[in-house]
Amino acid sequence: MKAANWINYGPPEILKLTEREKPAAKDNEVLIKVMATTVNRTDCAMLRAKPFFMRLVTGLSKPRKQSTGTDLAGEVVAVGKAVESFQPGDRVFAFEDLGLSSHAEYTTFQADKAICTIPDNFSFADAAACIEGPHYAYYFLGKVNLQAGQNVLVNGASGAIGSATVQLCKYHGATVTAVCQGKDFDLVRNLGADELIDYTREDFTKTDQQFDHIFDAVGKSSFGKCKRLLKTGGVYMSSELGRNGENIFYSILTPLFGKKKVKFPIPLDKKESLLFIRQMMEEGKLKPVIDRQYKLEQLVEAFTYVETGQKTGNVILIPSE
Repeated sequence: MKAANWINYGPPEILKLTEREKPAAKDNEVLIKVMATTVNRTDCAMLRAKPFFMRLVTGLSKPRKQSTGTDLAGEVVAVGKAVESFQPGDRVFAFEDLGLSSHAEYTTFQADKAICTIPDNFSFADAAACIEGPHYAYYFLGKVNLQAGQNVLVNGASGAIGSATVQLCKYHGATVTAVCQGKDFDLVRNLGADELIDYTREDFTKTDQQFDHIFDAVGKSSFGKCKRLLKTGGVYMSSELGRNGENIFYSILTPLFGKKKVKFPIPLDKKESLLFIRQMMEEGKLKPVIDRQYKLEQLVEAFTYVETGQKTGNVILIPSE
């Protein structure tokens, strides 16, 4: 089978496709033919090991896993003898943000981890576009007591995490102000945004509006700049650590001092989030957002594009036809 070869940290150009033996499912695993996966910000961060502390998870001097990839949608082709929850032919999607080796034609995954069947009306590509972004958005919202009618601002509303955050906020009945490029207004409005700000024309931190919560899905603002926009008791969250890890620092201090808080979500239970995502998909409340699709042979191009920071929604990689 073909698979991405990842033996050193660095830029996308270090990635090569290699031929290797198809893996076999262990007793508690399923073997999956990967039909679609994504190239996302997590993949890019792991590829370069930036921030450096990621090496504590991925490997200090070199990557522990052979292939890149953190999510997948595919078909079960074999199951281990201890597996009862899946069978060959099942359409599944799975997620492991610490590495799933899914940039390959086949991979294995533990049957009791974050894996479940795909709703019938979703294609493999659409299912892959409903994993990583919604997972992080789910943990954003899990850190606040979001109420119907509250005002929420989402910065980076057209990205994978941001577009999912908009939809989850609307799912809970919030009023959403979305910050993105003007070219994406129609898309984000269709996802449920009530008001839109074009960051290429206007600095959203200068607005006179105030919000119950601010979710920075691209990590390009700061609590200092956004604090004025928060109502008393409001919460600021970012998908990034911030300069010198400031968001971790603020998340510890602000609950003790002051009435406006920073929270830094650590998404641990991937199974829980995937089951909720599946529920939203079944209810028709979660729409996949896909920017581009690449073949596995175009892996380097896909990573290079994601690193521009200009993608809308998800970049899909197709390992198998």
